[in-house]
Amino acid sequence: MTEWWIWGGMAACLLVIGRCAARQNHPFRALLAGAVCGLGALAILAVLEPVTGVALPLNRFTVFTAAVLGVPGVTAVLILQLLL
Repeated sequence: MTEWWIWGGMAACLLVIGRCAARQNHPFRALLAGAVCGLGALAILAVLEPVTGVALPLNRFTVFTAAVLGVPGVTAVLILQLLL
């Protein structure tokens, strides 16, 4: 069972990202560009895993973080994996 604080954190993250995107001239384009860049970075990490040895598990958390936070989210997940 997923803890309530995980869902709360996801909701807060979506709220903050949505408010930041709403201040842009083209909010939908800003959200889409961030999501595409984040998922692209995650895909590049998966493709280059045999060469670099850096692996991220593909699960709900990593995909959500990559789609919502973009490249900084992927970087944060890599740092968290390194620390934990």
